[in-house]
Amino acid sequence: MKSVTLFFRSLVLALSALMLTSGAALADDRPSFKMAWTIYAGWMPWAYADEFGIVDKWADKYGIKIEVIQFNDYIESINQFTAGDIDACGMTNMDALTIPAASGVDTTGLILGDYSNGNDGILLKSAERFEDIRGREVHLVELSVSHYLLARGLDRHGMSERDVRVVNTSDADAVSAFMTPGVTAAAIWNPQLSIVKDQYPNALEVFDSSQIPGEIIDMMAVKTEVLEAHPELGKALVGAWLETLAIMRGGDERAIEALTFMAEAAGTSLENYQFQLTQTELFYTADTLLEFSTSDQLSTTMDLVRQFSFEHGLLGDSAPSPDVVGIQFPDDSVLGNANNIKLRFDPTYVQMAADGEL
Repeated sequence: MKSVTLFFRSLVLALSALMLTSGAALADDRPSFKMAWTIYAGWMPWAYADEFGIVDKWADKYGIKIEVIQFNDYIESINQFTAGDIDACGMTNMDALTIPAASGVDTTGLILGDYSNGNDGILLKSAERFEDIRGREVHLVELSVSHYLLARGLDRHGMSERDVRVVNTSDADAVSAFMTPGVTAAAIWNPQLSIVKDQYPNALEVFDSSQIPGEIIDMMAVKTEVLEAHPELGKALVGAWLETLAIMRGGDERAIEALTFMAEAAGTSLENYQFQLTQTELFYTADTLLEFSTSDQLSTTMDLVRQFSFEHGLLGDSAPSPDVVGIQFPDDSVLGNANNIKLRFDPTYVQMAADGEL
């Protein structure tokens, strides 16, 4: 009898182990995705959402796994999205057009989370007005939104890029470059912009992104084919994003803890990070996010962006016109080639959040 009892006990243990193993195997079989982000005021919520389990919570809800990866190099994160196995990536509207979309990777703007409202600026030494930029070397990340900001500023003041000389500088070297005595002009984004202002208080900010509101958009982009095959990814990302922003605007102790974490992750103080947020038009609710994502301004902005991109060869050396890449908007209207749509703005999942359906 004892041997029979031991047999059944062993059998139960074996079956239990098998069930646990099978459960683990099933968990491992969940669709898995990779999301990339880099340090910027408007993307720091992803750091908090990852660290405090908010991304995992929403991924679990929809039966998927999301690996959140921080890149130190912004452009490299987009290159990996374009050529590698990154499924979603934080990038600007211009970079989404000129890197993945122009390279033939069908890309969807899933979350148009904010626009720069002062986080990008042009600084001059020994200057009194914007026109003093004439004839100077302007240090910036060439062909980036900083370059776009410079072009828009020059145009606003009756000048063109022929009136300056652009010097390519990496975002990592922006601060040290401006500290060099011979450098007298730069276009920079935060947090480097704030650092330079602190270290060189006599520099004059002659133009910033608040003067072109809504044009430099910071968004979470997703590969269209991945989103179409796995709408649960879109639901999870939008849900995690909006939950995190709700915490940030809570005005309570948890909000301060969240903002403090984001500031430390960005390598700055809470006070400085809160200042950067004042320079960021962050859409904290599904309704405000939806309103911006479906506004007529989006089409106007993207027309400006594609014209700049074409003029600077960012749509490909053989691009015959700005129409080479089709850009589709929420109302199904298209800028450019309707037979080659490679950039889409899709508020479907934000609409679900606004309707309480996530």
